[in-house]
Amino acid sequence: MIGAGVAGLSTAICLAEAGLRVVIQAAEPPGQTTSAVAGAIWGPHLVEDSDRVTEWCAATLGTLTGLAGQPGTGVHLASGLMAIRSAGAAAGLPTELATLGDGIQPCAPASLPAGFAAGWRYTAPVVSMPVYLDYLLGWFRRSGGELRIGRVASLAEAAASTAAPVLVNCAGAAAHDLVPDPAVIPYRGQVVVAENPGLTEFFIGQPDWEHELVYVFPHDGRVVLGGTEVAGDWTAEPDPGTAGRILRDCAAVDPRLATARIIEHRVGFRPARSQIRLEAQDMVAADGSGRRLLVHNYGHGGAGVTLSWGCARAAASLVAQLG
Repeated sequence: MIGAGVAGLSTAICLAEAGLRVVIQAAEPPGQTTSAVAGAIWGPHLVEDSDRVTEWCAATLGTLTGLAGQPGTGVHLASGLMAIRSAGAAAGLPTELATLGDGIQPCAPASLPAGFAAGWRYTAPVVSMPVYLDYLLGWFRRSGGELRIGRVASLAEAAASTAAPVLVNCAGAAAHDLVPDPAVIPYRGQVVVAENPGLTEFFIGQPDWEHELVYVFPHDGRVVLGGTEVAGDWTAEPDPGTAGRILRDCAAVDPRLATARIIEHRVGFRPARSQIRLEAQDMVAADGSGRRLLVHNYGHGGAGVTLSWGCARAAASLVAQLG
């Protein structure tokens, strides 16, 4: 298996718990992947609008809700709101919220931060990704899995390095070069992690033609502030000007953030694709004989956490075809 982000770890757990021997090969450990940079709150974003995505989102919502509040998972249920700036766009519920079903309440405009015209309150799983990734890695290892760190240049190289009958590709944005798949477009995300000055509710301010995305995701002891979503930008270093803009936007939402101590700046690349690639294909064995299976599970955009368990179980069912 290639990839140790949230998609890779979730898929690896499903396979290991099905009794298979699973080895993850990854360029970096989970804590250094794009998944570690995520806010992260459950909700589809930068991903295809389809029935299968709705199904995968719902499956993951159930799993994350079950994990919420359990010690060591990093998952908790939080209340907060999503807001939009244009009153003209306020007629319908944002597509990101449609999957939640009941429990969404419109906000009075007077209760919103300055500059926002409409908003909706709801409750959803919020995930502290460094904690959650450690939890998933521990789960994977307890299930008999092995993590190996080392970069591979291509799927062909990965296939040649193992005699395993199945290769699973959860490479995220790296699939752009690894497969290669030019349909994978990185959406650069930069965040500021600060000490939490007492916030308990999340906030998501949707972007428009004039304003950037703004979000505030509180966790125990810290808060993740964002953000950006710049298509095609592979710049890995945090930009000081962008960080300043993020801090100003978030302080406008909650003034307590203006003086919060900064812990770190992080950058990740959302693996956007017009359609998620979740499919199996035959692959010739390294010695030229026998059937091998290649399973792809990537292209989740800004919804890696949101889709993780639904897509992992779907990928595991494709692997089961070989048996």
